[in-house]
Amino acid sequence: MAAAAALTVLPRAAGVLRLSQHGRSASRLLCAAAGDGEASPAPRAGRLVLYTKPGCCLCDGLKEKLQAAFLLAGTPYSLASLELQERDITTNPDWEQMYQYEIPVLAKVLPDGSEEKLPRLSPRLSVELVQKKVFSAFDQ
Repeated sequence: MAAAAALTVLPRAAGVLRLSQHGRSASRLLCAAAGDGEASPAPRAGRLVLYTKPGCCLCDGLKEKLQAAFLLAGTPYSLASLELQERDITTNPDWEQMYQYEIPVLAKVLPDGSEEKLPRLSPRLSVELVQKKVFSAFDQ
């Protein structure tokens, strides 16, 4: 059921949502579109991983805010150079054991391939603040 989740495909100008199968697990990659032409500092190219599970309303809420933050233009905190991968913890026993009581978990992928958990984002944050906090994780 997790791999068969409904996906919304965004218009090409707004972004791209791809689904790739790797064995039993499905990964959703959200690549933000280029900015609106305004010069703004961009974080170094990087990757984020969002650990979720089906039926998690906090996960769905954060996923929606992250998608909106990736598409938000006209701010100095563009996420256009970042890639977001979603991982369903129920497809991997190690992920489920690590994150079953903590999801949603947002992690930054480091240059060596390891992951660094980011501080939990409050469900009450606005899209603009989510964008700013994610941007600041890569602007260090």
